[in-house]
Amino acid sequence: MFIATGSINNQSDQIADSDRKRKTSVEMSKRQRADIESISGLEPEERATELPPTYVVMKVVPDIHEKALQWLATKIRAKKSDGGGELVAILQPKTNAEEEYTFHISATKIKLLEIAEDIDLVKPDPRGRPREFTVASLDDFLIDGTTIDDLLTIADRQTIVLHELENIRALEYEKFIPGYPLFKLHENQSIVPLAHNKQLITKIYPLHDDEELKKLAGSWYMPRWFKQPIGDIKEYFGESIALYFAFLEYYTLALVVPSVLGLFGYIFTETVPFFCIFNVIWVTLFLEVWKRKSNELAFKWGTIGMTSLDEPRPGFRGFMGVDAVTGKVCPQSPRFMTYVKMYAVSLPIVIICMILAFYLMLISFWAEDYMKELFSPEDYLVMIPSIVYSILVTVISAYFKDFASFLTEWENHRTQSQFERHRVTKLVLFEFVNNFLSLFYIAFVIQDIDMLRSQLQTMLLISQAINNFQEVFMPLGMNYYSTNKSQSLKQQKTSHKTNPEVEQEKAAAGSFPLLNIPQLQPDDPRIKQVETEGAMEEYQDTFDDYLELYIQFGYVFLFSSVYPIAALWALLNNVLEIRADAFKMCQLFRRPFIRKVKDIGAWQRSFEVLGGLSILTNCGVLYLSADIRKRFPSYSDVELLIAFMCIEQLLLGTRYLIHIVISDKPEWVRVALARKSYESKQALKFERSQKNKKILFRYRTVQ
Repeated sequence: MFIATGSINNQSDQIADSDRKRKTSVEMSKRQRADIESISGLEPEERATELPPTYVVMKVVPDIHEKALQWLATKIRAKKSDGGGELVAILQPKTNAEEEYTFHISATKIKLLEIAEDIDLVKPDPRGRPREFTVASLDDFLIDGTTIDDLLTIADRQTIVLHELENIRALEYEKFIPGYPLFKLHENQSIVPLAHNKQLITKIYPLHDDEELKKLAGSWYMPRWFKQPIGDIKEYFGESIALYFAFLEYYTLALVVPSVLGLFGYIFTETVPFFCIFNVIWVTLFLEVWKRKSNELAFKWGTIGMTSLDEPRPGFRGFMGVDAVTGKVCPQSPRFMTYVKMYAVSLPIVIICMILAFYLMLISFWAEDYMKELFSPEDYLVMIPSIVYSILVTVISAYFKDFASFLTEWENHRTQSQFERHRVTKLVLFEFVNNFLSLFYIAFVIQDIDMLRSQLQTMLLISQAINNFQEVFMPLGMNYYSTNKSQSLKQQKTSHKTNPEVEQEKAAAGSFPLLNIPQLQPDDPRIKQVETEGAMEEYQDTFDDYLELYIQFGYVFLFSSVYPIAALWALLNNVLEIRADAFKMCQLFRRPFIRKVKDIGAWQRSFEVLGGLSILTNCGVLYLSADIRKRFPSYSDVELLIAFMCIEQLLLGTRYLIHIVISDKPEWVRVALARKSYESKQALKFERSQKNKKILFRYRTVQ
């Protein structure tokens, strides 16, 4: 690796003169191979290639301060003891002064194997069981003629490089980012996330593997209806995205029976109570069986043992100390401070937002009543307030999502799973009011079943239409616009300059203030790939996708007794959703970094809460229904209320019984986990026995 010698200030002063910069850029092309070969840790077979492969792309603003740019480049390549990442950094040549600095980040084979063990990368052993990789047992993982190059996939290498980038730390004497005195640093603070938040670094992303992506796309969104290549999705996009698509597939299949029965219930209205009872039991079965499936996948992928005591996320802030579990030096922060922020600040703010959403709902009802006074109830203009309210619900949800992310980041949760869980909790509370409270108000305050059915239908169909537009057509249009715009700007800049001017600007752009950084050749195919994928939209996470399913789930099952055909609309939407989501992942978005998860997190509990509420809401709506009262004219209101309360308690008891009977983990998973625990204990006993033998042998020889 390149190691900085001397202070950063001395380096920047030596290259201040523009003539020397130009001279450095000319000599750089002659020294590229020497630069690559001088990188510490490169193996002879790696030196034989012109440049190492690119695993992560990092873009830096073009007007960054010279000292900060040199400091970042030095940190990326510096030793761990100097707070660096010990990575290989290659610079992409610039064609104009307004273009961003583009770093191609790579790593040596030795570094990749070393960090793979450090992050507990899980790989299958000779028996096909997931196991944490260790360098000492490297031969155990090289099975069926595989080599070191085959052991780590491109996705594994991208994950490893990102891990090292995020763990580049500030030293004790580094109090701020050079050139930016206001951007304060603390000892051992993660540098790259800070520079990203301060917009010095604009983008960090991995590159797509075109060959693997074509294979995945061909088996994913083209020929199939429900079944998806979940294993291939996991290998390319990681556990988080694969688990979302597994849940979407499972949920879509589970909608088939409620859709068929709901269609019959819509046609033959006298059977609606039966289908309502069946649906609430079906929801409970679906969620419990999915939990088993989730644990099964987590075991196969080696993520079932993840806990809240795992490695801190990059954005976690605190003083540096020794971790009580791992013994590593990492940020530490009192847990009570997070609780104070959560319950004293965040919770009251979320409650205020929920109250505002409630009043917005009331305004829409007042507007609808006013429209009914102006027009007849059958006039389509009366539906305008409901349509406007449905659109506002979707727009407000998008803004609140960003606000919930800001609040959760400020609370300073230690791990990524804790961060996601509390962010989801905030959003679920708000979305419940924003999307479902109007239905509760119509059902149990206004008690207008026809109005409830109309509102439910309007909100379900409009929300699905808006989501499909946002997820597919909007990214497709934005990608098309950004690509055409960038190409037209390049053509305009080139057409307005003479050839000497173009050559002079290229030379000036190449005279960047960095020493000993190799450059890509101008005809390197990676340059075009970086430009193409850099113009794509960024896929943040599965947050919006789960939220869409959560809202749809509530519309379908909370009031299935009123609108039983909602399950059919949801089924049709999800069949398209699977293809649309697969298409956007493969064609419209940059490749996201892999994120490991063991389950769907707080979303599981959110769906379970809706499933429990669906029992209460459907029993309540059926009790208030005029059709039920016509069928049982001899029953008084009190007798009907008691009857439906008994049915409600029976369904709640059935739900609890299903929860107890169906185990969260399949039997083979529990046996495999017990076997793994037993083997770990036996290995520890064997290690101790070997140490004991050495000690006893030493004492025996002394006597």
